[in-house]
Amino acid sequence: MLHKSIDNIPFFTAGDETVLKEVLHPDNDKIELGYSIAFAKIEVSKASLAHRLKHSETYIFLKGNGQIFINEEVKAVQKGDIVYVPPMANQYVENMGNTDLEFYCIVSPAWREEEEYVD
Repeated sequence: MLHKSIDNIPFFTAGDETVLKEVLHPDNDKIELGYSIAFAKIEVSKASLAHRLKHSETYIFLKGNGQIFINEEVKAVQKGDIVYVPPMANQYVENMGNTDLEFYCIVSPAWREEEEYVD
């Protein structure tokens, strides 16, 4: 069994300027897992940088209001929304609310730095 508390995982700033906590990753946790999960937050009036991932990514929004930009599409997002981003899609997330925008990111297969391209 692997058990973690999100409160005990440190934040860091990713290459796309999203503030993240790496929740589960097969390299860090020494488990067999075909994906990785990160907890992300974007502060008020901020946005992640445009970026592309070699593999698919799924966002699960937990708190706040924002917009997600995927290629030429823009969608409003809020608590309860789930968004699938196909491989190599140009993407970024913008906080449009007055609280932090919080969400989980699931990358399948697991995220690798060399497979992310920040514009």
